[in-house]
Amino acid sequence: MKDPRVEKMAKVLVDYSLEIKKGDLFYIRGSQLAAPLIKEVYKEALLRGAHPVVRTGIEGTAYLFYKYATEEQLRYISEIEKLEVEKIDAFLGIGGSYNKKSLQNVDPQKMRISQEARIELQKKFMERAARGELRWCGTQFPTHADAQDAGMSLEEYEDFIFGAAHVDKIDPVGFWKEMEKKQDKIVKFLETKKEFRIVAPDTDLILRTDGRKWINACGKKNFPDGEVFTSPLEDSVSGHIRFTYPGFYYGREVPDIYLEFENGVVKKASASKDEDFLHAMLSTDEGAKRLGEFAFGTNYGIKIFTKNTLFDEKIGGTIHLALGASIPETGGKNISAIHWDIVLDMRKGGEVYADGELIYKDGKFLIEF
Repeated sequence: MKDPRVEKMAKVLVDYSLEIKKGDLFYIRGSQLAAPLIKEVYKEALLRGAHPVVRTGIEGTAYLFYKYATEEQLRYISEIEKLEVEKIDAFLGIGGSYNKKSLQNVDPQKMRISQEARIELQKKFMERAARGELRWCGTQFPTHADAQDAGMSLEEYEDFIFGAAHVDKIDPVGFWKEMEKKQDKIVKFLETKKEFRIVAPDTDLILRTDGRKWINACGKKNFPDGEVFTSPLEDSVSGHIRFTYPGFYYGREVPDIYLEFENGVVKKASASKDEDFLHAMLSTDEGAKRLGEFAFGTNYGIKIFTKNTLFDEKIGGTIHLALGASIPETGGKNISAIHWDIVLDMRKGGEVYADGELIYKDGKFLIEF
């Protein structure tokens, strides 16, 4: 029996998030476990006259690649991939794992080499997106592996995802449009500020955003959504930060990440586990040592940490910073093959000052929007 929430989610993704229209070359990527949502999105795209193309991965191929690929193969970028990035009008990535730990024991240096090789491809993708030539969105389909990571049954995790996406409502698009209006006010306020100071346990970090654009993330690029973000000035970050939650990247879990910055560059980094992976990612390229994003999570319907960055970075009352590539729409100039979001919980004593004024405390803005 079909879950009606899957059909509703597909329609929101096609009509609201990606605005699929007749003639669009629409690339849909996800695992076979996400087939119910992939098929619904595919159907809706066809009904709108688009040209959907589906790519599903086979479990285990990524592990085999990193285990057996030579350095030449790690650095190889297919001409087909290049053409896809140059030609597609819209892209939807659907998460949904068989095994969240499948790459846990992969050599981090191999992953670094592969990431380094993809920097130009990622840059092209982000530049086209910034110019409005390519619309993209990432979402999640509930699977047993993801539910286990979140400490839930599959049924509980389904309710969590569809609730966070608000597709259990009669008019989910209406909800996201209302969020857009509220976050527009937050964005306009933040754009009047230049310097931010983040204070929390073992954290005192200063960064500047002069002249950068704040972005209202309200269900277009990620779904579900709920954040406002920008890119710090590349050489402005100074101080230290200890992240509350583990960083997750390429299936690796790195807990208790601590970073020290000087003139925008990470000068010291540590973690209580998988520190070699952290250092390998920081060594991917010069841009990996700088911050590409500073954001406030605004989805107060997401309250718990589930080890899935798509949701965790949106938790109302958190902030997150991303190592690596800036989002070009913000005016950020940092280029890197990585973009690694890491979350700091601000709900118990965290503070953010803007131009010396306390504007955010205990996970909430002090200004009424």
